[in-house]
Amino acid sequence: MSTPRDRDADGRARNARPRDALGRPLPYGAVGEERAPEGVVREPARALAEAQALLDAGRPFHAHEVLEDAWKSAVEEERGLWRGLAQFAVGLTHAARGNDRGATTLLDRAAANLAPYAAAPPHGIDVPGLVAWARAPGDVPPRLTLAGDRGAEDTPPP
Repeated sequence: MSTPRDRDADGRARNARPRDALGRPLPYGAVGEERAPEGVVREPARALAEAQALLDAGRPFHAHEVLEDAWKSAVEEERGLWRGLAQFAVGLTHAARGNDRGATTLLDRAAANLAPYAAAPPHGIDVPGLVAWARAPGDVPPRLTLAGDRGAEDTPPP
């Protein structure tokens, strides 16, 4: 006999279990990390600032949730960009969890989705740096936005 699934108000399946900083489910009743609210439409600068703050705090899974919302609400021409950013954060999540194979797979997908935006990156995103790092990961991933672009960094964190 199967257990009933957690559902949201609209009846969609939602895992209500608390999660740790890397998004791993914890037992019901455990104290987990605060989760980014789902389905929030943010301006690009705000989404980038919130995601970067979460990455800086060692919470790439939660950054992915912010970037996934941006992907789902992006204009058609930028969907691949935001999808790539969300995949980049998931790749970092897998790496932090010690799943090298998963990290490589997601970082490869991220690079493939981000690369078409390298010639003219929107929103000050460091597309060339992110693509290069995804293809040859080092110790510290680059910031989402270029160092000289203060627009996204001026937005307050979550």
